[in-house]
Amino acid sequence: MKVALIGAGGKMGCRLAANLLKTAYELACVEVSEQGTVRLAEIGLAPVSLDSALDGAGAVILAVPDTVIGRVAGDIVPRLQPDTLLLVLDPAAAFLGQLPERGDVAYMAAHPCHPPLFSDETSPEARRDFFGGVAAKQSVVCALIQGDEAHYRTGKQLVEAIYAPVARIHRITLEQMAMMEPTMAETIGATVAVLAREAMDEAVRRGVPEAAARDFMLGHMNILLAVAFGEAKNPLSDACQIAVEYGKQHLIRDNWRSLFEPESVREQIQMMLNLDEWALHKAKDKEVRP
Repeated sequence: MKVALIGAGGKMGCRLAANLLKTAYELACVEVSEQGTVRLAEIGLAPVSLDSALDGAGAVILAVPDTVIGRVAGDIVPRLQPDTLLLVLDPAAAFLGQLPERGDVAYMAAHPCHPPLFSDETSPEARRDFFGGVAAKQSVVCALIQGDEAHYRTGKQLVEAIYAPVARIHRITLEQMAMMEPTMAETIGATVAVLAREAMDEAVRRGVPEAAARDFMLGHMNILLAVAFGEAKNPLSDACQIAVEYGKQHLIRDNWRSLFEPESVREQIQMMLNLDEWALHKAKDKEVRP
């Protein structure tokens, strides 16, 4: 099957292109930037025109920033042959209804889970493949937005190729995917990760040697996450549980679970796709804070 990869010269696009080169798919790359064209040349590829890429393509992958997916899809979808599969790599634009209405093409979203923190990888290359798609196995979540089961099977095979090596594919809904990203993984998960780093930096600012603080924090995060996610069979100590409750009282708002409500998920996505709106939100937030 011919696959048109739009935005092939971007960081994500090059990752997907490199993996597709290892398969039997016929790959047609579209890239408009000079820098992206140089990246493609480094892996032995050259871009073609959009019309040439779409001609005869059974699937089209949009490896472009979330902020332009609506506009790019609006240009591309009317040109697609009936029964073509359009694959987006993030739920944001589709969740906001930015994909054009056209009933005779299929839409699918697929997002990598990235290699898990706890795994059985043994090679140094796999253990340092934090993003995935190179050496470490990762799982992927997929949502068929519109189309039939044949489209899903086509998309699943394509996903297994672009995100290889793949451990598992989880079929979920678009709404569930949006709940996990941004809300679960970024709004909450990334915030917790950044807070842990800022806590380490604060200890260093107060006089703790940086090397000692880093070793202490990363070692403790390793065992604490192992306990919290059931990898380790021992519970948190009584003293640690008291510290957790104390920390929750001082760090976390009681209504934090409301971030998962559909209206909040939508607001998070809209802000992520609109930098101007986010800047306005931050300005208003400063006005109400003492």
